[in-house]
Amino acid sequence: MKLKYCSALLLGLAFCSCEDDPKLLHDAITDLSNDCIKRSLPVAPNIVNNDIEFAYAMAIPKKMGTLTYAEAVASIAGMESTRFDPNSYYTNNGGQDIPVRVASDSKTEGTTTSVEFTVDTCAATLRYYYVIPEEAKGKDVKFTFSVKASNGQTAQYKLGPYKISKMDMTKGLKVNAENCFISFQNEGEAMRIYSVEEVENNPSLLEKIDLMYHYSTYSDISHAIYTASSPEEYMIDASLPAGFVNDTKLKKIYGMQDRQLADLKYNKYVDDLDFETLNLTKSSTYLLGLKEESAFWAETNDGKYRAFVYVNKAPKGEMTISAKRYPMK
Repeated sequence: MKLKYCSALLLGLAFCSCEDDPKLLHDAITDLSNDCIKRSLPVAPNIVNNDIEFAYAMAIPKKMGTLTYAEAVASIAGMESTRFDPNSYYTNNGGQDIPVRVASDSKTEGTTTSVEFTVDTCAATLRYYYVIPEEAKGKDVKFTFSVKASNGQTAQYKLGPYKISKMDMTKGLKVNAENCFISFQNEGEAMRIYSVEEVENNPSLLEKIDLMYHYSTYSDISHAIYTASSPEEYMIDASLPAGFVNDTKLKKIYGMQDRQLADLKYNKYVDDLDFETLNLTKSSTYLLGLKEESAFWAETNDGKYRAFVYVNKAPKGEMTISAKRYPMK
């Protein structure tokens, strides 16, 4: 199959499919040309284990040759799943992105991810996914994209730097009567949930427990979060385990539906600066009546970590929560 997408229109669009992709709408293309944009949410923090997505557009006039090779070089090597999508896309009449295979499976060696074009085409837009490694946390990352054509020409496009957040992020954990202990103190995890059984079998885990979840049938309490110093009058049908000593600072927040945690179409994000400037002078030792799409801040007893916890779901008896955690020391 030969893909000769070389009419003036297709060269102008560089086989782009959606409004987020780059468009080579310059003067008439007389040479190998390229363009690139970051497709990921523009103001969202770049967090370890997440993608930064780019769309890389390339085009050359039909009479001059075809595309043969493309690569992306990152200043810090991405995780193993860093890759090029071997498909180029077009939009059908229903507004759907339709993939067309134009390249080999991508290969990543060190900082370089590359593909070879496997069809006879002179225009394509490939999507590149850089999966952020732990080594990049708190650093800047830059990218150099390049393309080669069959006539020997090359073109290059540079993007960045992009700041990588110091945060960790963990999503979609459930807390309930059996799995009620919340910890922000595990390496590489924003949050971990421990079960009652785990803590009973290994009491030393209590040193890592920052919060306890409890569901109460009393409507003014319902979904509650407690610390080691929560007042008994607000606990009624809940009891803390012996040896639970961490006095975590808490602060409920309203109207902060962080998009990365909520997976909803909000345009709000908790970033590094929010953690650094957070004022917890009026903190609490307990939270009552948490609901779906509510949230709270937490600071560990030793001040080492701050966390932002978002309530994704809150049916009777349990909550699904997601968190961002920031190291303060």
